[in-house]
Amino acid sequence: MPSIYQLKPAFQGVLRPLVVRLYHAGITANQVTLSAALISLLIGGVVALFAAQPWLFALIPLWMLLRMALNAIDGMLAREFGQQSRLGAYLNELCDIVADAALYLPFALLPGVWPGAVVLVTLFAMVSEYAGVMGPLAGASRRYDGPMGKSDRAFVFGVLAVGVASGLLPSGWLNAFLVLIASLCAVTAFNRVRKGLQE
Repeated sequence: MPSIYQLKPAFQGVLRPLVVRLYHAGITANQVTLSAALISLLIGGVVALFAAQPWLFALIPLWMLLRMALNAIDGMLAREFGQQSRLGAYLNELCDIVADAALYLPFALLPGVWPGAVVLVTLFAMVSEYAGVMGPLAGASRRYDGPMGKSDRAFVFGVLAVGVASGLLPSGWLNAFLVLIASLCAVTAFNRVRKGLQE
C-alpha cells in the first residue's frame, strides 16, 4: 500500500547540501537523533502542560516538518559519511518511538477527546514500528510498508493539530480520525509482518 515514505529519496536530495555542511561542521548522526527526540519531548511537554490553549497545538505541525528533515539528515549522515554504529541503530528506533508518543499524547488532554483513542494510536504506532524492526530478526529487511508509517503519521497528526489550533476540528471528528489512524496502524503492522514473511 502507498506511503509518504516513498517520497523520501526526493526529500533527501533536497537536504543533501545541508547534510554535507553539517558533516564538515562536525555534527554527528547520533547528535541529530538525540536532539530531535529531546526537542519532541520538550514540545510535547509544553503542549500538554498548556493544553487548555489550543493554539499551542500549532507547534506540532511545524515541529513535525522539521523533525522529518532531521530524521532524514541523521540517516544520511550515518550512511553516506561512515557514521553507522550499533548505538546509532538503537537510538534511531528508540528515539523515534519516544518522540512520537510525546507528540501524540497531548491530544488526550483536549476537551471531548477520548483519551483511550489517543493511547490506542500510540500503542499501535509502537507495534507497527516494532513489526518493521523485527524484519531483520526474521531474515528480511527492515520493513517500512504503509499505509500508516512514521511519515504518514507525522503528516496526519500535523493536519489534526492545525485543525485543533484553528478551532475548525470538533472533538467528535477528532475522535473518529483517531480511531481510523489506530486501525490503519494495525493494518500497517500486519502488512509489515506479511511482507517480511514473503521476503
